Amino acid sequence: MSETFETFTRALKACRICSPRFARTVDGHGPRPVVWVSQKARVLIAGQAPGARVHKSGRPFTDPSGDRLRAWLGLDEQVFYDREKIAIAPMAFCFPGHDGRGADLPPPKICASEWRARLLSHLPGLELTLLVGGYAQAYHLQAAAKGGVTRTVAAWRDHAPAVYPLPHPSWRNTRWLKENPWFEAELLTDLRPRLKGLLND
Repeated sequence: MSETFETFTRALKACRICSPRFARTVDGHGPRPVVWVSQKARVLIAGQAPGARVHKSGRPFTDPSGDRLRAWLGLDEQVFYDREKIAIAPMAFCFPGHDGRGADLPPPKICASEWRARLLSHLPGLELTLLVGGYAQAYHLQAAAKGGVTRTVAAWRDHAPAVYPLPHPSWRNTRWLKENPWFEAELLTDLRPRLKGLLND
């Protein structure tokens, strides 16, 4: 018998595979999967992993990166957090922790191998996928993402209108945005009406 969506989400929220890994980080935190999906969603935002603020709030993109992402997409919080329209599913569902220098650790690969295909099988109505950052691009685009984030995002027309690769909206990428003005002038100009049309249909 195939797994129901309710069974899947309960199992994901209860996942503790990475408990030993997280206990060894400088944060020493426990798992807290942040699951923000609905089977009715037509748009998928695939990011990297929750940060420390999202780990506390239990709500994805409740940080400055989320503010920038919503500005890129031209969405207010009400629409952005409407699960029946937008599924938000990073490559790892828990905050991976910090390394000794205070940088975010990468998403554990075991999360995608355990949950990704199962998640996507429960999202039959997806018409648009936004790949935010290199980890999501590497998984979803595979060989097409081997040239790195800048090259992958620059080749966005190869995947549109079903998929749009985006850089991570972190403040660390402010310089990247200044050096690549085509991202806002061309990619976002194309993406916003596509996104608006799906969400308002």
